[in-house]
Amino acid sequence: MSKMNEEKTDLKEQVDKKQFHMPRILIVYDMLVYLIAAVLLLVLYEGNDKLTTSGIFQQVVLSAGCIFAVRMTGKIYGQVWRYGGIQCYIRLLSTDAIAFSIYLLMELCLPVEKITFARMLSLSCLNLLGALAIRMLYRYAYKCGNQESQWGKFLNSVLYFFSGIEPGNEKENRKIKVAIIGAGRVGVGLAEDLISNEQSSYVPRCFIDVSKEKIGREIHGIPVWTEDDVTVKKLADYEIQEIIFAIPSMKAEKKKKLYEFYKNAGYKVKVYDYPTMYVAGGKRHLREFDVEELLFRKPIVMSDEKTNAYYRDKVVLITGGGGSIGSELCRQLAKMHPKQIIILDIYENGAYDVQQELKIAYGNRLKLQIEICSITHRKALEKVFETYHPQIVINAAAHKHVPLMEHNCVEAIYNNVFGTYNLVELCEEYEAERFMMVSTDKAVNPTNVMGATKRMCEMIVQSASTHGKVKYSATRFGNVLGSAGSVIPLFKRQIANGGPVTVTDKRIIRYFMTIPEASQLVLQSGAMAKNGELFVLDMGQPVKILDLAENMIRLSGVEGIEIVETGLRPGEKLYEELLVKTEELDKTENSMIFIERDTALSEEEIEEKMQILREACDSGDNLIAKQAMRKVVPTFKRPEEVNCHVANEKQEEKAEDKVEVHKKPGMKAAIF
Repeated sequence: MSKMNEEKTDLKEQVDKKQFHMPRILIVYDMLVYLIAAVLLLVLYEGNDKLTTSGIFQQVVLSAGCIFAVRMTGKIYGQVWRYGGIQCYIRLLSTDAIAFSIYLLMELCLPVEKITFARMLSLSCLNLLGALAIRMLYRYAYKCGNQESQWGKFLNSVLYFFSGIEPGNEKENRKIKVAIIGAGRVGVGLAEDLISNEQSSYVPRCFIDVSKEKIGREIHGIPVWTEDDVTVKKLADYEIQEIIFAIPSMKAEKKKKLYEFYKNAGYKVKVYDYPTMYVAGGKRHLREFDVEELLFRKPIVMSDEKTNAYYRDKVVLITGGGGSIGSELCRQLAKMHPKQIIILDIYENGAYDVQQELKIAYGNRLKLQIEICSITHRKALEKVFETYHPQIVINAAAHKHVPLMEHNCVEAIYNNVFGTYNLVELCEEYEAERFMMVSTDKAVNPTNVMGATKRMCEMIVQSASTHGKVKYSATRFGNVLGSAGSVIPLFKRQIANGGPVTVTDKRIIRYFMTIPEASQLVLQSGAMAKNGELFVLDMGQPVKILDLAENMIRLSGVEGIEIVETGLRPGEKLYEELLVKTEELDKTENSMIFIERDTALSEEEIEEKMQILREACDSGDNLIAKQAMRKVVPTFKRPEEVNCHVANEKQEEKAEDKVEVHKKPGMKAAIF
């Protein structure tokens, strides 16, 4: 331990000595530069104002005294020039301009041999040019001397010879060498930070960009390559260890292509987060790719002033407010300055966590209340409505786990269907303004009990819109990243345990979105609803679960993780749909939100279906309850039917693709 302390002390003393000597060395070099300028312009140059030896001495003392006195006063020699930015050079220019003014004034006032103004200006400017040149050369040698090339080695030698500073390779070799994708404002800013920060663990070796104006040039001594020039060999020659994305606006398709190229080449890929006007209070930092970025789709920000204004000063009740979606709805609503938020949930821990989080964030500025009850408990719900008279009710309470609900069909119907029915009736009874239901893509042509119950809820809501006083809407979206039932946490746990990572079927595809996206969608669509709409989000391209698993394994850096196919779970289908009838869509003011046209059932038809479900649930038999669900939800199909149909469609698509490959321009496809 004492030996380590001695080494640290020795190192500190060496650093202190270097810091102490560097200003003195720089003063010596500045004096040499001045002497060269003085010899050229005061001794060798003979103009009309030829000076005597005494006159030369007088001008040297006068000019040198002004220059170095002002530089000392301006603390020019207290700056660390190896990291010197433009402000350092501006200070040097300013001090020398002041020094020249004093020199000129003193030369006019004092009884010395006179020289012309042009000669005085030339002396000062040549001296300044030399001072700037040696600083730029020093900085260039320090920054670029870390390259493993003959020029880099030469710069190292020159730096050591003239300044006594050890070449930077030993220190730089311990740093992680990175290539920065993007030579724009963000990428260059990152490079500047890495270069100027001695404590940084990274050193930039190259930029990769598409701008023709930048390719082939250097920025801060770092070469800019085109994407076509980037090869595994070239990256290896520059000892690149990691790749950093520094283009916030890069398109998802492009990001995916580059990510896969560098990952397949064996490089770690990171993202440089740079605060923008859209991320208030953001911090700059390097990080791994997030799960959201594995989907390679830009998160959709849908919150706007119109939406904020709608919820302002309103009493909002959120059922399931302690869950993944419900808690995020609370966070989003809190920003909109509602009159009061009532968080209703059967699970007290989740509701408590959200309450404490919002209290810390908003204190007394947010009026918040927690109510613990189930939406199936009609009397408890009625008490909540009677106490608070909510103007807006958002129903995010539901049993969502597909395999569990297959085994607990009666409970799924009680909670999802009858719970929603209770809320609709109480909204009418207590004259709420709006009821918004959180739905799912699994409600479209459902193959499982959970999806079927959600489809039944949609029908209840749409029917209520035809005869009730309340404005109703439902919002349908896909899988939510980070939610309690998401596949992502499962993959993370499996990878952490060393595998294997399990997927039910390697052909499965799903639509994904983030929790903030889903919550913003619900709030914005609810605010724009007129009555009875079933809102659907354009979620872009679906994601193959196998690809997601493979990307997460690559990101983890753990090798040898196996992916095992376990077989489809009860009620699970290979793909999810967002629309019942894809050809029947209406646009909204938001280009990412659509309205599905669907014929609402009458009040009598809904009541008839509810009666069938009541009788089935009263039996307590899950099989009878499932059969009842098939009866009341005509689109409820068996998973084998849908999955078999999908498999056949895929085979037909592959066959068509093969035919297309052999087609020539102007020819029809051959029929085999």
